[in-house]
This record gives sequence, C-alpha cells and structure tokens, in this order.
Amino acid sequence: MAIVTEAVNDEAGYVSLTDLAYQRIEEDIVTMTLAPGRIVSEAQLSKRTGIGRTPIREALQRLAHAGLVVILPRRGILISEIDIRSQLQLLEVRREVERLVAGNAADRATDSEQERFQKIAAEMLQAAETGDDRAFLRLDRELNDRSVEASRNDFAAKSMQLMQPLSRRFWFIHYQEVADLPLCARLHAEVARSIAEGNRKKACAASDRLLDYIETFTRATLDATRRIS
Repeated sequence: MAIVTEAVNDEAGYVSLTDLAYQRIEEDIVTMTLAPGRIVSEAQLSKRTGIGRTPIREALQRLAHAGLVVILPRRGILISEIDIRSQLQLLEVRREVERLVAGNAADRATDSEQERFQKIAAEMLQAAETGDDRAFLRLDRELNDRSVEASRNDFAAKSMQLMQPLSRRFWFIHYQEVADLPLCARLHAEVARSIAEGNRKKACAASDRLLDYIETFTRATLDATRRIS
C-alpha cells in the first residue's frame, strides 16, 4: 500500500492524515482485525494503513485516550482488552449525553447537515438490508460525529469521543449472537431523521429508544457470558 502524504477529502469534507489514521486503526480494532491483547508497532500500523509515522503516532494518542490501546514505551502498542461489565456503567452516561446531543443537533443543524442526516438514515437501512456490518459501523461513526458537530457543544463532544469507540467494538463482537441488525439500523435511522426534521422532542425520544435497545442488548450479552462461564 502506498503511503498517503497529504490530507484527503471524503464525503464529510477535509480529513487530516491524523483523522484518517485514527479512522482506519479504530475500525481495525472495533472489528477485531486487531484483536485485544495483540501488540503492534507504529511501523506495522503505518504499513497497514498506508499513512506515515507522525499521523499514526498522533492517532494512537487519541486511541489511548479513548481506551482502545495502551502505549507501552519501547515495547509497542497494546490493543486493550474488553471489560464487558463496564458497558452498563458506560451506558448510564451515554444515555444522558446522547439525548442532549440529539436534541441540540435537532435544534442547531444547518440545512446541509439535515440533508446528510436524511441520507445517513437511508444508507443505514440499506446496510442492514444487505447485512453489511462494516458499512453500518462506518455510518454509525458518521452519525455520532455529525450529531456531535451539529450539537455545537465541545464538552459533549469530548464525552462522546471517549464512549463511542468502546461501544462500537462491544457491539460488533456480540451483535451476531444477541442483536438484530435491521432493528438496530431502524432505531439509529429514527434518530438521524428526527435531527434532520429539526424536531428536538422527537430526537430525544428516538435517542432514548435506541439506548433502551442497546441496554437490552448489553444485558443479554452479559447473561450469555455468565451461562458460558
């Protein structure tokens, strides 16, 4: 893979090399391509992503802050283990923050942002219909990022950056066992459409329904884990 040396443009607009490195490494971690407990080097990640060492190093600092990696001086980068039981504690915070973000985004999204939210909703349903879980994950990340941006609240943004990657990895690992991808997509699409409509009350209610589903999914996963152990 050729090394990318310049910032790129995607559907969201300008993307720095650090952002691109973060997205590519995060997806590999979330989808278990880089499994928990594995140790990798900056050089390996640079070769894997096709991005230079400096953006990789900056992206790893963000990933460490989000709890997805542990930087081991002179040893490499450790992919963090998964603490299943901590997910319920995380969801307590997610529920409150995501309701705020969804409501603010409904109030503050621009016309162009509203248009993209409508497209995200349609694309999520299409990904579920075709069983494309990776496409769904990318759209989920975009929905989160765009919701945070439209909410115009830096403190909520920092909280979401800490919680969402861990939640996405947990979902990806377990969704085939206890989750319903079409239902999950439909609930996410309801949030996106409500924001696009500029309806704060509807967006907050849709966010709560989504978190109800995620909590049910998480508890089912914990129950299944206890039965196995």
